[in-house]
Amino acid sequence: MIYIKSPDEITKMRQSCLIIARLFQELETLIKPGISTWEIDQFADGFIHNQGGVPSFKGYSVPGLPPYPGAICASVNSMIVHGIPSRETILEDGDILGIDVGVYKDGYHGDAARTYMVGSVSELARQLLEVTDRSLAAGISQAFPGNRVGDISATIETYVRSKGFYLADDLTGHGIGRELHESPQIPNIGKKGKGPRLEAGMTLAIEPMVNVGTNRVREKGWEFSTADGSLSAHFEHTILVTDGEPEILTRCG
Repeated sequence: MIYIKSPDEITKMRQSCLIIARLFQELETLIKPGISTWEIDQFADGFIHNQGGVPSFKGYSVPGLPPYPGAICASVNSMIVHGIPSRETILEDGDILGIDVGVYKDGYHGDAARTYMVGSVSELARQLLEVTDRSLAAGISQAFPGNRVGDISATIETYVRSKGFYLADDLTGHGIGRELHESPQIPNIGKKGKGPRLEAGMTLAIEPMVNVGTNRVREKGWEFSTADGSLSAHFEHTILVTDGEPEILTRCG
């Protein structure tokens, strides 16, 4: 079932989403060569709590896996998503780091992701981040009433493929609200005019995950990485479908 949010629910979601947007701003100066992903996780955990929220991911469970241990997902280079923060994972100059964060506050979740450049990165890495970010913007541009989920999916797919990159297999966006993951599922590959119809009041987490060398994914526990070891980037926003232009909730201003 797809839930249409009331104005009061949307107000509460704005608060959880704003914490994420503020955290991403803080991480711009924290993320640099020499820091561990565990240190970044500890900072994020404290920041979220100080803002009155709770990390949505910490303790999150799925069948067959232990509860997720981190406040954030920290995915380096070929890790696509769900990288577990570690004291042993020390960032180096030239790395790229995907940070995925969920925040729960007053009964509602927000969810977003951003990939950061660590020091001086390659031109290929820069291109990958730009394409992934722009594909997210392209997908969001299709999130207005009367369109369907497939319009978002197809627009992301067309843009990414036109740039010579690949979308990670079977990893999708989702609805969000009282639950971290709600209907509808939002694939990054699809056909226009297909899937559930969008209505004002829907809140969606749209999240392209783009790889340099392959669409194939290697799964190990929580962590998903590219099958060929090539770079991967991840950008995500929680958005609100309105009567007009879609509103990005996980962005300051």
